[in-house]
Amino acid sequence: MPATVGRRMDRLVQPSSPVRGGIFSRNVVRLGILAGAFVTAWYAIGAFGRPYNFFDMKIYHGAVVWWASGHDLYAYSAPDTGLGFTYPPFAGVLMLPMSKVPFGGAAWINVVASLIALAVVMWALMGPIARRYGWSRWFAVGLTVAAAAATEPVRETLGYGQINLLLFLLIMADLVALRWRARTSAGFLPTGGSLVRFIRGGSWAGVGIGLAASIKLTPALFVVYLIVTKQWRAAFTAMATAVGVSAATFMVAGKDSAAYFLRVIWETERVGAADMTPNQSLAGVLARLYDTTEAPTLLWMSFALLVFALGLSRAARAHADGDELTAFVLVGLTANVISPISWSHHLVFVIPAILVLADAAMRRRDASRGLESGRRLTRRGLTPSAGMGGLAPLRTPIWFPALTGLRHASAAVAVYLLFVISPIWPYEHQLPEFSHYEDGLWGALMENSLALALIILVATLPWRPGAEPAFYPERFRIDRRAIRQQQQQIHQR
Repeated sequence: MPATVGRRMDRLVQPSSPVRGGIFSRNVVRLGILAGAFVTAWYAIGAFGRPYNFFDMKIYHGAVVWWASGHDLYAYSAPDTGLGFTYPPFAGVLMLPMSKVPFGGAAWINVVASLIALAVVMWALMGPIARRYGWSRWFAVGLTVAAAAATEPVRETLGYGQINLLLFLLIMADLVALRWRARTSAGFLPTGGSLVRFIRGGSWAGVGIGLAASIKLTPALFVVYLIVTKQWRAAFTAMATAVGVSAATFMVAGKDSAAYFLRVIWETERVGAADMTPNQSLAGVLARLYDTTEAPTLLWMSFALLVFALGLSRAARAHADGDELTAFVLVGLTANVISPISWSHHLVFVIPAILVLADAAMRRRDASRGLESGRRLTRRGLTPSAGMGGLAPLRTPIWFPALTGLRHASAAVAVYLLFVISPIWPYEHQLPEFSHYEDGLWGALMENSLALALIILVATLPWRPGAEPAFYPERFRIDRRAIRQQQQQIHQR
């Protein structure tokens, strides 16, 4: 190599070395913080969780092994507990490959798949937030995965061998599809091959919800939400998917499909008594408050309809204001509240609810800083609207600027700590041996604390206008026809 070229290469490489060194050092620090976060989550699970032995996975695995050997799926009864398979037959078809895998292998495959599903969801949810605040996306995702792993829904899902995080992924996939479809409808066309354009175009929105509703019935509330918000294409796609896979399942497992939809679906005793402590639904709260094994039917239906109307109306309003994530969260929380049985491991939508609260706090803080800057400009005789994108007229915030967003930040921390500590278990009671008032009113409050938090979130969770739009107003859309005409005119010239 000539000396001049070597000197030029040295000049090009040397200035960038400190930059690369700084990036490397920063990433090493981040990896150390992530390692500490996961270790902390592990200790939190040990401190606040329960002994886990893949209780539910034993039932699923035993049921599909029984089914694969030629027996009726819903005739299975677990040897130790007598519990049977309670999911629709399509879920049984999806789980059937487990019959070829030993129980321990199936359990740990589910753990790995669930953690991957959680990481993918966090990658999707944290993307817009990380971009907005200039955070490293992989670092933010790693922290949120570690933090989420310590919460009651996630650790119970993993420890019991449940499938809630996989269903969570299917539903949130439709949120991403709606995001992409909104961008496409606004004129931001995806690039790439036909398959990539189809995926990034989001026209498949609704498939995830349809599959989730075919595996478990409660996600069907999202179809109702899509209809209420007039997202007709996604709603029809979800319904067509659910009907299609259910019909296909009937073709291969007609006897079991008939047994489920004609008989098993009505056998609520197969799931458990409503007053059991881990049932953190409205029905569970009413059953424990009345100190009975089942909730008073008319009272439960009345309050359930009220929560249903409140949750769906607030979700529709969040959708109209351009926050589809909060709309999805409100629907998920509403489904947990009004379902007759919502075990604590079902409550995965509390995780994005915490993210919404935290982001709302930071947005309010940023808005307050913008208003404070505007007032300084006004005092100097300048026009705030000229330099701040039209923020005038300005008004004095209700809160002291340094405390703006404190309410939502405190709520995010409180909800997170509640679902990490999970105070329902020290006050667990089971009729008829022990009354749910065995530890007084405080014990009754703690035993219902997660369900009460869900109800409060349904009623008060804020949405962030414009944060996660599933559509764009006409004034923000690109006129693709006009662009093509201009391009043709340029080529003709």
